[in-house]
Amino acid sequence: MSVTSSHLSLKDGKKSSRSRAVRDKLDYPVIDTDLHTIEFAPILEDYIAKYGSAKYVDEFRQAINRGFGYLSNEWYELTPEQRAAQRAVRPPWWALPTKNTLDLGTVSLPRLLHERLGESGTDYAVLFPNVSTFATHVGKEDLRRVLIRAVNAYHADAYRPYADRLTPVAAIPLHTPEEGIEELEFAVNQLGLKVALIPGNLRRPVRAVAEKYPSRHHPDVARHASWLDTFGVDSEYNYDPFWAKAVELRTVLTTHSAGMGWTSRSSVSNYMYNHIGHFASASEALAKSLFFSGVTRRFPDLRVGFLEGGAAWGATLFADLVGHWEKRSGKAVQNYNPDLIDAKLLYALYQQYGGKEVEERLGDINAVLGGALGVSNNSRRQPQDPAALDDFAAAGIERIEDIRDRFVPNFYFGSEADDPTVAYAFNTKVNPLGVQLNAFWASDSGHWDVPDLTEVLADTWSLVERGALTEANFRDLVFTHPYNFFAGKNPGFFAGTAVEQKLPKSKAA
Repeated sequence: MSVTSSHLSLKDGKKSSRSRAVRDKLDYPVIDTDLHTIEFAPILEDYIAKYGSAKYVDEFRQAINRGFGYLSNEWYELTPEQRAAQRAVRPPWWALPTKNTLDLGTVSLPRLLHERLGESGTDYAVLFPNVSTFATHVGKEDLRRVLIRAVNAYHADAYRPYADRLTPVAAIPLHTPEEGIEELEFAVNQLGLKVALIPGNLRRPVRAVAEKYPSRHHPDVARHASWLDTFGVDSEYNYDPFWAKAVELRTVLTTHSAGMGWTSRSSVSNYMYNHIGHFASASEALAKSLFFSGVTRRFPDLRVGFLEGGAAWGATLFADLVGHWEKRSGKAVQNYNPDLIDAKLLYALYQQYGGKEVEERLGDINAVLGGALGVSNNSRRQPQDPAALDDFAAAGIERIEDIRDRFVPNFYFGSEADDPTVAYAFNTKVNPLGVQLNAFWASDSGHWDVPDLTEVLADTWSLVERGALTEANFRDLVFTHPYNFFAGKNPGFFAGTAVEQKLPKSKAA
């Protein structure tokens, strides 16, 4: 099929679209925090060879073809019976726009993306290259280190000429805090990248099982005997040096990790069953971990953006934290201390209300007290460490406002263009303390979620037309919150960009 001249008449950057029409009515810039791009393999492999050698190019090709975890291509080599027997998770399939070939080319070619960005209603976009989300989870250390450097350098060079409208994230691995620090410093100080992409979690071997069944002899055991490290609660390492480095470099952190393959999202046959809710699940795990381990208390200037999971889970988590603290804070949890049972009162109640059958088998006061929690809960009547009764202690929560102060400023929630549940973030009548969460616009253009990138801003504006969002909510979503996330601690983030050019025409963020 030949490309028509209409496809090429984009040089003026003014091709009309519904989204451009929405954007043209606004007096503030629109910032997309999540646009996916596709790498050009031959050039990327040159970078891999540069930072490693031809050996690593071969290893990279093998790793991509093999996949891992929920992305494993082994599924296709198994019969349905083998998939069920091995619990081989159905991997994603047909995940990119293809029929809309212009969009496919757009997210593959930097110059074309720069040229067409305005059609999506966007002034500035933060790019999440597909290969970058893969690179942070590569298990083989030497390959991972080479691949991270190559991927980041490749994208820094590819998009540098278009920095007025486009900026790619830097893939930052966190297998150890030291590795994360090294790669963050290189990406920011040497490559000039401004946004970090970290994994939301890492699978690590269960040590006791790995020692008994070494992976080299028992690969099937190793595949299943793992746990999730979320870099805070119960982590293998102390990641405080990494968080401190991110704050020092004034670099925001983003995460785009998946929850497919986890427990209820591990169907061997249905991709959609596995997909729905998985980004939210993975993001919630990281957010809870950072909160409960006190990371946001120790690093109040740390900013973390959770992409593609929406904002509804953030509203639910915030409400859950408040509700759980009200009932299980260090003080409130004493309401459930078995040692505080009034034995005499309980015995009297059994005598008065138990009836004849209970009275005949009641026994003495100690017998009643011993079985007071019922069959299912008596087994949980174990001695507790007095110093470990407050699960909120590391977070330093002494009042509800502390939860707000260690959650709301630190966390931003990427919501896709057509996600109506973003309204929950702005529902001050429901959210505890009347807060508004920091939802920001994350179109997800470049993936199957967006069949036509020229529709994304119009899709979001339809929430205003339906009354789900106010115009002020819309402004916060597509401008104020993204602007504050990226520039709040780094005022020069948008220097020389289309955002800076349009800012004098708008009110301050």
